Amino acid sequence: MHNTPQPAPPTNALDLLLDAVCMVNAEGTFVHVSAASERVFGYPAAELVGRRVLDLVHPDDVAITKATADRVLRGEQVTHFTNRYRRKNGQFAHIMWSARWSEQDQLRIAVARDITAQKRAESMREAVYAISEAASSGDDLTLLFRQIHQIVQRLLPVRLFSIALYNHESGQLDFPYCQPANQADEAALLSPTSLSQRILHSGQPLLLVPPQPAHDNAPAAAENWLGVPLQVQNTLFGAVLLRGDAAGPYYNSEDLELLQYVSAQIAAAIQRAQLQARLQFQSHYDHLTGLPNRALLMDRLNVALARAQREEQGLALLYLDLDNFKQVNDSLGHDVGDLLLQQASRRLSDCVRDCDTVARMGGDEFVILLESVQSEAASAIVAGKICTALRQPFQVGLHQLHSNVSVGVALFPQHADDAHHLLRQADQAMYRAKQEGGSSTRTAQCSAPQASPQPSA
Repeated sequence: MHNTPQPAPPTNALDLLLDAVCMVNAEGTFVHVSAASERVFGYPAAELVGRRVLDLVHPDDVAITKATADRVLRGEQVTHFTNRYRRKNGQFAHIMWSARWSEQDQLRIAVARDITAQKRAESMREAVYAISEAASSGDDLTLLFRQIHQIVQRLLPVRLFSIALYNHESGQLDFPYCQPANQADEAALLSPTSLSQRILHSGQPLLLVPPQPAHDNAPAAAENWLGVPLQVQNTLFGAVLLRGDAAGPYYNSEDLELLQYVSAQIAAAIQRAQLQARLQFQSHYDHLTGLPNRALLMDRLNVALARAQREEQGLALLYLDLDNFKQVNDSLGHDVGDLLLQQASRRLSDCVRDCDTVARMGGDEFVILLESVQSEAASAIVAGKICTALRQPFQVGLHQLHSNVSVGVALFPQHADDAHHLLRQADQAMYRAKQEGGSSTRTAQCSAPQASPQPSA
C-alpha cells in the first residue's frame, strides 16, 4: 500500500482566518498581527506592529481595556470582552476579544472579531424603541427634542444637533431645537439654516464631508455634516441635521443609512407630540382669542384659592361683558364681531400682570383672575383700567367701533371661599352693572357663605 501524500499546510494558516490574531507583549505593544488585521482594524499588519494597543482604543474605553489587559497578564483567560478601536479612516469599530497570557512566550495571545455591524443593528433597534418611548411621554416638544438628541448622540458623534420644522402657514423654517444654542462658529463655512433649507428643498438626505480622508494637516474648517428630511405619509415637514467635529471622525454612508433608519421614528414622534399639544391646547384655550377657556380658568382658580388660603392672601375675580356686542354682530356680521373680540382680548391682556389670567367664558363674556389682591380698592384700579382701555375706539377693517364694558367684582375671602361661589358672585355683580345701564363696575354684596351648624347628637 502506498500512502497518499497529504498537501502541505499553508506557511501561515493564521492569515486565512477572518478574525485577527494578535500577539502583544507585556508592555502592551503589538509584536505580531495576522493578515485579517486590515479587515478588522483598517491597518495592514506591518503598520500595527510596534504600536501601543491603547493608542488605538476609544478614549472612553481605555480604562476598562487596561484593567482587562492586567487580568490577562495575571493569567486569567478573558472571552467576549468588547471595546472600540479607531480605524485608519478615523471611524470607530466595535471589537470583541478573547485573550490569554502565554507564559512561555511572554505574550498576550488574542483573537479580535469585528462586531460593528451587530452593534449598529442593536443600537438602531434600541434607538427606535427609545424614540417611541419618548414620544409616549407627553406633549412637551422641547423635552422630546432633547431626548431625541441624547438618543442620536449614543449612535453617532455629534457636535451640533438641530431640528428644523417647516411652518406651512407662514412659509417659514423654524428651529425649535438647536444645541449647542450658540452657533457662532467662525470655522464653520456653512450654517444649519442653509443646510436645512437645502434638505427641505431637495427632499434628499445630506452627507457633506471632505473629499479625502483627514490628515494631520487637514484644515480646521473642514465640513462634517449629516442630515435627513423628516416626512410622514410623503409630506415633508422638517429636517434633522448633525455636525461632527471638523477634525473627524467624518460621517460616512453607513452613518447616513443609520440616521435615515431612525428618522422615520423621529418624524412620527414629532407629529404625535404636535398633535397631542394641539389637542391639549384646544381643550384648555379658546380657539378664537387664544385665551384660556372656562376649564383652564377653573383649574387655575382652584390652585390660586388653595395658595391664597395657605399664604393668607386675597384674590379677585372680574366678570366682564361687552356692552352692545349683539348689535355689532347683528348689523355688521359675525366676522366683524369675531375681530372685535380678538382686539378686546388683547387689550384685556395688556391691562393685567403676567401672573394674572384672562379667560374667555363664551360669547362676549370674559373673566379675569387677579392674584395677591388685598383690597377692593386694588381690584377697582384694575377694573377702571379695563374700562378705560375698552372705551377707546376699535378699528375693525373699515369700521370704527365703540364698545363699553360691564364689570362685576368678587373678592376672596370677603364674598366667597370656593371657586363656584366666587364666580357666581362676580357674575351676579356684572349682571347688576348691566341692569343699571352698563359701562360700569359693581362689586359683590353678599358675604362668603358660613358653614351650616351640625345637628347635636
